[in-house]
Amino acid sequence: MSINAQAFMDSIQKLDEVILSDVKLKRYAKGYKVTILSDSILRKNNTSLTDVLRYNSNIYLKENGYGMVSSPSFRGTNASQTAVVWNGININSQLNGQVDFNTVSTSNYNSIAIRSGGGSVQYGSGSIGGSVHLNNELEFKSHFENRLKLSYGSFDTKEMAFNSSFGSNLWTATIGAAYKDSDNNYRFLGTDKENENAAFNNLDLNLNVGYVISKNDVIKLYHQNFRSDREFSSTLVAPSDSKYLSNDYRTMLEWVRASGAMSSKLKAVNLLEEFKYFENKNSSNFSEGSANTWLVKYSFNYKFSKKIELNTITDYSYVTAKGHSFSSPKRNAFSITTILSHSPYPKLQYALSARKDVISNFKSPIVFSADASFKATKAYTLKINASKNFRVPTFNDLYWQPAGNLDLKPESSFQIDIGQNILVKDFIGSLNTFYIKSSDLIQWRPNTNTGYWNPVNVASASNYGVEAELKFKKQFNKHALDIASNYSYTVARDLEKEQDLFYVPAHKANTAISYHYKAFTMFYQHLYNGKVDIIGGVLEGFDVGNFGLAYTFNSKRNNQYLVDFKINNIYNTYYENVSLRPMPNRNFTLQLTLKF
Repeated sequence: MSINAQAFMDSIQKLDEVILSDVKLKRYAKGYKVTILSDSILRKNNTSLTDVLRYNSNIYLKENGYGMVSSPSFRGTNASQTAVVWNGININSQLNGQVDFNTVSTSNYNSIAIRSGGGSVQYGSGSIGGSVHLNNELEFKSHFENRLKLSYGSFDTKEMAFNSSFGSNLWTATIGAAYKDSDNNYRFLGTDKENENAAFNNLDLNLNVGYVISKNDVIKLYHQNFRSDREFSSTLVAPSDSKYLSNDYRTMLEWVRASGAMSSKLKAVNLLEEFKYFENKNSSNFSEGSANTWLVKYSFNYKFSKKIELNTITDYSYVTAKGHSFSSPKRNAFSITTILSHSPYPKLQYALSARKDVISNFKSPIVFSADASFKATKAYTLKINASKNFRVPTFNDLYWQPAGNLDLKPESSFQIDIGQNILVKDFIGSLNTFYIKSSDLIQWRPNTNTGYWNPVNVASASNYGVEAELKFKKQFNKHALDIASNYSYTVARDLEKEQDLFYVPAHKANTAISYHYKAFTMFYQHLYNGKVDIIGGVLEGFDVGNFGLAYTFNSKRNNQYLVDFKINNIYNTYYENVSLRPMPNRNFTLQLTLKF
């Protein structure tokens, strides 16, 4: 049996797909800026994707108070123009086109990647500013690994996460469960008020299984369920008694086949999103809605040689929705994508891609992309990418009663990005400049004839700026120092109104410094967020710092015990990500992690 298993693995180990389901992120992004957030980075932040990205990326997070609705602004674009990709599948809501980043737990993912620049060719609607990738890795080897994390913090915040990975050369599985609960009743600095009606709890369940069925075939199953129960907090001037329940199910069955120069991947996916909104949490009255997506996706890859390969992708989706605010809309969508990758010289790689969608009820554009990477020297690499991208109207845009607009057109966007990577001894740096021009942007505006707000294609915008990253890592004897810094300068203009877009900071920067000595770790995080324009004024910028200590017991053995203590907002800074919604004052988190 071991001989057969080894023969199987010799055949399939060449496939990136066996480990990483979202292989396009690795194979077809040579000319793009891709940032990988490692497990050590995820551990320094709590389970919220919002906190992880706020301190470790150039993405601006607009959060309606801690733990409340959190929406990203990627290179000045809005939340529905940022794609969230789960194991290669776009999971943006069919109802509002967004993903609330406070409904994504980081505990059950092996890595999180940030891909800057347009990606509609590969990831579909909404990938205009960039995309965030949530990856579960399946490793076919003999192993049994477990991790239990327990933490307690200010405002009676409790967290628990358990992850287990086990398997052999023929099969593998990972399971994960993460729970978080908080009263979230922090005091508003400078006032006698506290954060009222803000308690929340969420549960994330995860199961992933892989099995080698022949020397050419692997079958994998991914499943996730995220449940959230949140009160919607009051503001400085307006009380609230509302709450919001959400439930998301994601299931994918994947068959990977490899034979010689050919490989293929067949995915069958179901995405179900459900919500209930209570205007008064003490009342039994509520509004609700749901969207159910069935998706079949087939990818075929052929390597003509070591230098050139062609990938074709076809997918079909059927979406239904129901709720109090719309009847029972449906959508059929079919797309075909072609990606040609060529490496004429060892130092030069480029890719050309095109995609066409056929979607019921309206026309969608042909989109394309081109990217290239040239390694001029060992220390310097030049990258460039350009693309046309799109975003289709959501079910809310089209069917919301009585204000939906069936005449909407998809948003359209062109973008170009030029990047430079520099590697000098212990330093790794990157500098990217970008430009995005968008048209037919969908905005909800008041209609004087009906008295309702209606979505219309009226706006156009231009976004441009600079992003810089610098990393330093030095090992000397038993000491180690890690420094990672990000800076972005962004200008986003509404060309129709000739004014800056709201909630886009011109300047944003963060730095993370970690010092390690044997089993001891000390780290510091700092965030600077520049001022942003809001309706009727300006929201001032702020500086926030976090400090932490960690110690690993039995660091050289299989069973390890890690103790982390972290002080958040160490300077007790008053700040708001959204007007009139203060964020937490100084607070602490104590965390115990068991690895066995």
